[in-house]
Amino acid sequence: MSSPRPRGERGERGSAVVELTWLGILLLIPTLWIVLSVFEVQKGAFGTSAAARAAGRAYALAPSDAEGQRRAEQAARQAMTDQGLEDVPLTVRVTCESPGTSCHSGGAVITVRISSRVDLPLMPEVLGGDKPSFALDATHVVPVGQYQEVR
Repeated sequence: MSSPRPRGERGERGSAVVELTWLGILLLIPTLWIVLSVFEVQKGAFGTSAAARAAGRAYALAPSDAEGQRRAEQAARQAMTDQGLEDVPLTVRVTCESPGTSCHSGGAVITVRISSRVDLPLMPEVLGGDKPSFALDATHVVPVGQYQEVR
């Protein structure tokens, strides 16, 4: 037989449920934030990679270098928009190695570098600075064929 509890002492009946609830909340919230952050960074990585590829193709198919730069920037912005990243900062740098005078001459190699960043979700601005963010970079190389259509 169990002895009766002395007066004034509280039992621990039901405290496991309370402890489990608090433990669940304390572990669930950071885990949820990590998952959301990984998804946001992955979305940015897909967008940046697609932007580099699209910009490289647009530049290579343009009739001139100046038009190619303009088309590359438009294509990169559209690729980021397709991933739901309309307002992210985007830098498009195009370089080429060419045996001729133009990046569009036969045998040229066009390299497109895209730089961007994705803000981490649910994070406030820290000490008056920018929101915490993750930097993203992508590179795509497009060789221009040796044989081209004469215009």
